[in-house]
Amino acid sequence: MKITTETINYIAKLAKLRFNEDEAETFAKEFEGILDHFQNLDKEDLSMEGLAAAKEGKSILRKDEIKPFENKEELFQNAKGMRESYLSIPKVIE
Repeated sequence: MKITTETINYIAKLAKLRFNEDEAETFAKEFEGILDHFQNLDKEDLSMEGLAAAKEGKSILRKDEIKPFENKEELFQNAKGMRESYLSIPKVIE
């Protein structure tokens, strides 16, 4: 869908905004990109097969699988404090 600067200026007027010509052109390109994404979504198959089971009241369960995580340094890289292999948190109750 082609978005023109006139369309942008019309929308800006409705929203009580003002854009110069360069900003209007930039917004027009960005809006075109957004609308292209919506057109791509229209082409996708968004049917939900599991929805029928949910309507019938049946639970769909998956098998729990245990997967060990070996890289603990990466896992706790953003932790503020560590004591041995435990997280150290400040005392809350005085």
